[in-house]
Amino acid sequence: MGQYSVTGCIVTYNNAKKIKNTLDTVLECTKGVDFKLYVVDNGSTDGTLELIKGYKQVELIESGANIGFGAGHNAVLDRLDSKYHVFINPDISIRTDVISSMAAFLDDNEDVVLLSPKICFPDGRDQILGLRDPSIKYLAASKLRGKPCLKTLDEFAMRDQDTVKPFDIENASGCFMMVRTELLKKVGGFDGRYFMYFEDADLTRTFRKYGRAVKYSDVIVYHEWDHDSRKNTRLMLIQMKSMLSYFRKWRKADRAQ
Repeated sequence: MGQYSVTGCIVTYNNAKKIKNTLDTVLECTKGVDFKLYVVDNGSTDGTLELIKGYKQVELIESGANIGFGAGHNAVLDRLDSKYHVFINPDISIRTDVISSMAAFLDDNEDVVLLSPKICFPDGRDQILGLRDPSIKYLAASKLRGKPCLKTLDEFAMRDQDTVKPFDIENASGCFMMVRTELLKKVGGFDGRYFMYFEDADLTRTFRKYGRAVKYSDVIVYHEWDHDSRKNTRLMLIQMKSMLSYFRKWRKADRAQ
């Protein structure tokens, strides 16, 4: 196995309609670093597997079952030989060499352990994502929306920050974030108690014990975010379970300090 400066991983489950654009743009745009891309398929039945097998530069891992987001990403941990590792959703696209730019930023800022780019909808609109640690107040405002919640949502998304410069955050979206591979291995990857949802907030919080998590808005990724949990009762229940696990874990951690 060769030495890669950056590795990336996409976890898929029936993503045939979207993942081709992700693979095409990531592979086409990433030119400035030695890059290795893994795809972990969680038992797709919609043609995703056949599509991925057409990309010879991608290493495919078949989990054989839907083991979840975090466990899917953890499936590559033992294979990583990179300096940096990037988590990529199968509904992400990029238009510039985002990965090389983020790696260069980490090279220049050794105290930063996790880096999040600016995340937009495909039409260029900002995605308003929580950048502070989740709380009941923030999550309630996210569900209810409406004018009375706008101030709370702005606080959750740290809208008061000057985004021209990189700034420290508490919470990063797992749809696209870059971490130091050595530290990822040290903490054991994503916590196995989360099937989906909150595993990214949990990992960011864990990483912050070792250094800074930073929002780097000089680079942009495009995310076809469609709020699946709002439309699917099963996913909503999974999200609720993950939320309870998150609050239980970190309440105990805070009390132990």
